[in-house]
Amino acid sequence: MDFDVPRHVALVLDGNRRYAKKLGLPPWKGHEYGLRKLEELFKWCMELGVKELTLYCFSTENFRRTKQEVDYLFNLFWHEFNKMEEGKGVFKNKVKVNVIGRIYMFPKKMQKAMLEVMQKTRKNNKLAVNFALAYGGRQEIVDAFKKILRSSKRLNPDKIDENLITKNLYLQSEPDILIRPGGEIRTSNFLTWQSIYSEWFFVNKLWPEFTKQDLMNCIEEFNERGRRFGR
Repeated sequence: MDFDVPRHVALVLDGNRRYAKKLGLPPWKGHEYGLRKLEELFKWCMELGVKELTLYCFSTENFRRTKQEVDYLFNLFWHEFNKMEEGKGVFKNKVKVNVIGRIYMFPKKMQKAMLEVMQKTRKNNKLAVNFALAYGGRQEIVDAFKKILRSSKRLNPDKIDENLITKNLYLQSEPDILIRPGGEIRTSNFLTWQSIYSEWFFVNKLWPEFTKQDLMNCIEEFNERGRRFGR
C-alpha cells in the first residue's frame, strides 16, 4: 500500500430507505441492509489499519420519523448491541464500542445494552467504533456548555477556550476523512465541532451499496489533497 491511511474515518450512513424502495420493500427494511454493510466496513478498516471510526446512525431529528420505523430501528440497535456485548463475529476481542449522543432519549433496555457493550469492549484495541445515536452536532456543543457550567458555579468566562470545550464534548478526537454516501451534499449536523479540518467526500451511492473500493477511492484522493490547517 503506497499511501497513508487516515487514522480516523467518519461516515454518514445515508440511503438505507431509498435502497429498500429500489428493492420494492418497505422503507424501514433498508436499515437491515445498512447494518449488514457495517460488518463489512469494520473488516475493511481493520485490514487497512484505520484505528477509529465514527458512524452517524441516528440523529436527534430522526425521532420524528414514524413510530413503526423508529421501533424497527430500536429493535435492530438493541439486538446488535447485545451481539457485540457477547463478542460475536468481527467484534470478538477487536472492536471497542463507544456510543455518543443523548443516550437518555432511548428506552431503558437500549441504554442498558449500550452501557454494557461499552464496558465489555473497553479493552479492545484493534478498532474504536463511535456510534452516533440520538446525536446532533449543535446539541453536542450545547451539552458541552451545560457540562462545563455544572462543573463550576464560579467559572471565569475567560477560562472558556477551545480546549475546555473539546474536553467536554461526547467525542474529543477529530476525523481525518468524513464520507457521506447517498448522493446528498450537506453535513446534516454531524461532528459540527470536530470536522472543521476534516476532508469531506460525497459519494453518489446509497450506503448499502458502498464498497471497499469506494472507501479506497476516498483514501487515495485524501492522499492527493493538501491539508494546510489554515496555514
